[in-house]
Amino acid sequence: MIAIRLPVSCAALLLIAAAPADQGRVGHVIDGDTFRLESGERIRIAGIDAPETHAGQAKCRAEIALGQSATARARMLLDGRNVTIMRVGRSYNRTVARVTLAGRDVGSELVATGVARWWPRGQRKPDWCARAR
Repeated sequence: MIAIRLPVSCAALLLIAAAPADQGRVGHVIDGDTFRLESGERIRIAGIDAPETHAGQAKCRAEIALGQSATARARMLLDGRNVTIMRVGRSYNRTVARVTLAGRDVGSELVATGVARWWPRGQRKPDWCARAR
């Protein structure tokens, strides 16, 4: 028998990748890319970034306005709806997950409507103020 030793981070990634999808009902949308399930679990939608809504986190006033629009769109899409969650990691005490609603990818939906941008892992966070200047 051949034993293959993986670094702990690779082994954890394999366990996460093998995790089954779960269902949950959205209890509250926090902002354009984060929501809370009725169970209390906070979910960050994987692979996207929405503008910030709080002055302490946003880089400009225009970002706050964009963030409010993103939050409103996410609420229209998600509030009270049943979603499928495929967990891919953790960040800032939140579950990071691919999220689908009625078979549609929520991240893709938010990007397509212009309220979020793709944010691949390891890349710089999108600059929401660049257009505003």
